[in-house]
Amino acid sequence: MINPLYDTLFGCHTGKSTPFIILPNGHTISYDEFLRMTASYANALTELGLKAGDRVAVQIEKSPEAIAVYAACTQAGLVFLPLNTGYTPDEVGYFVDNSGARIFICDSAPQASLKPIALATNALLETLDADGTGSLSDLAKTMPDSFATVSRNSDDLAAFLYTSGTTGRSKGAMLTQDNLISNALTLADLWQFSADDVLLHALPIFHTHGLFVAINTTFATGGAMILLPKFDLDQVIKNLPKATAMMGVPTFYTRLLDDPRFTDDLTRHMRLFTSGSAPLLAETHIRFEARTGHRILERYGMTETNMTTSNPYDGERRAGTVGPALPGVEIKITNANTGETIPDGEIGILEVRGPNVFKGYWQMPEKTREELREDGFFITGDLALIDQDGYVQIVGRNKDLIISGGYNIYPKEIELVLDEQPGVLESAVIGLPHPDFGESVLAVLVPEKAEQPDLEAISRNITKSLARFKHPKKMILLDQLPRNTMGKVQKNILRDQFKDIFS
Repeated sequence: MINPLYDTLFGCHTGKSTPFIILPNGHTISYDEFLRMTASYANALTELGLKAGDRVAVQIEKSPEAIAVYAACTQAGLVFLPLNTGYTPDEVGYFVDNSGARIFICDSAPQASLKPIALATNALLETLDADGTGSLSDLAKTMPDSFATVSRNSDDLAAFLYTSGTTGRSKGAMLTQDNLISNALTLADLWQFSADDVLLHALPIFHTHGLFVAINTTFATGGAMILLPKFDLDQVIKNLPKATAMMGVPTFYTRLLDDPRFTDDLTRHMRLFTSGSAPLLAETHIRFEARTGHRILERYGMTETNMTTSNPYDGERRAGTVGPALPGVEIKITNANTGETIPDGEIGILEVRGPNVFKGYWQMPEKTREELREDGFFITGDLALIDQDGYVQIVGRNKDLIISGGYNIYPKEIELVLDEQPGVLESAVIGLPHPDFGESVLAVLVPEKAEQPDLEAISRNITKSLARFKHPKKMILLDQLPRNTMGKVQKNILRDQFKDIFS
């Protein structure tokens, strides 16, 4: 193959007149139309001077054109870097600078506030809006609708996704062509997707789940997608009768269950509902099955590993578990201190090895060595156990990382902002169970002596530095933070103290 990723997922559909994207207004884009659009964008990017291996940073809304930019990057051998649309200019500046992105594509509306980032990082700045307009689309429309696919190897980088840990800045997880191909083909086979499927796509596309799991799996089988701009309850209920499958996060399912229109009759023709990106409560499993007769298929993955485990399509889907390892993927549970493998049924750190596991962290060799062993096993940092049947239960995390609504949230980043607020001496940020988002953010603030911080003012202030999904759901004042004898804040005590605050 000239370009394994493009040829396997995209190029094989050239000339096909069957639908690929179905828009809410009923307009349909065929595979052939989409790939001609893709070629035009690939020509536009190369016309701007980009060459194989260059990074393309994008912070754009979901649209057919946005997906075409992703496919164009694969065809032109470029490295795709999707950024959360909620990130502030300060956050975006770090990602563009750290990645060395050659071009930054954004919406027209915030262009003025983002232009200094492009200037400071010597990145080209182009626009692409949700309606398909913008400077990049204007250029693409003048380009040919065919493109000579750039030759790449299976080990070449295809994408960067930035992920957070508990210390230091966000890390760029380097994903290869083979990482994406292997996962797409495995999931398509395991979940029995075919050209007859219509996926209801309401996920964001700056995230592994909505981009690589949903879109790549659809491409792998030649099915169609109903492309919703976002999760809108009315639109989801309206379009469910036209779909055969839906991929979601727990929030999707709790909101559907709260609506009386969501009935067994509405879902009778559906064959699959999957959930991931955050833990799904057993209660949601039970309510969903009682309402619809369907058992949600829960799976587990990370930015660094794509998907790793999945409950079976045919077989028992166990609430509270994320299923066995995917075919071709090895997992084990190890002792956090020694790294030695421990017996099934005991809790330890989940480690993963397989073609799905990333290549390492961009320009962070020491961090890569810390988390990616020489034998290929990646140390996830998640506390888990494997039961006697091979089903994995994620019981917590060995890090302070918070996952809320499927988004990774880095506590230290929030604490640094809160500590600068008037009247605040110090802060501790923790994630606590939330019935809708899996987890939500609680900030515990210690006032400076004789000060009474204005919590409402602090909430307003942090909007300039932090994306909305990182904002604390609640803020609480304490006289002091609990610490051990070494002076380290004991967040486990705070979690126990406030564990029911969002219930």
